[in-house]
Amino acid sequence: MFSKISLYLVAALSLVLVLVGVAALWTELGVNMTPHGWIAYGLGAAASFALAGGLFHLTFKSARQGYDDRVGSDKLND
Repeated sequence: MFSKISLYLVAALSLVLVLVGVAALWTELGVNMTPHGWIAYGLGAAASFALAGGLFHLTFKSARQGYDDRVGSDKLND
């Protein structure tokens, strides 16, 4: 339980640090973005993390439940 919570906290903290770093960099470079742009930027980052997490989940689920095993692999070893 503790490891799952700490994993989520580390992921959220990493996301916040990246967003703050990008915002600081863009501000120093003189890039101006409207609030709608920041909302779109945040939603895009969240969607990217969600997609990556979902794909990792499917990969591990497939490997653990045997979907990646060859059918009839005994015949190939003869």
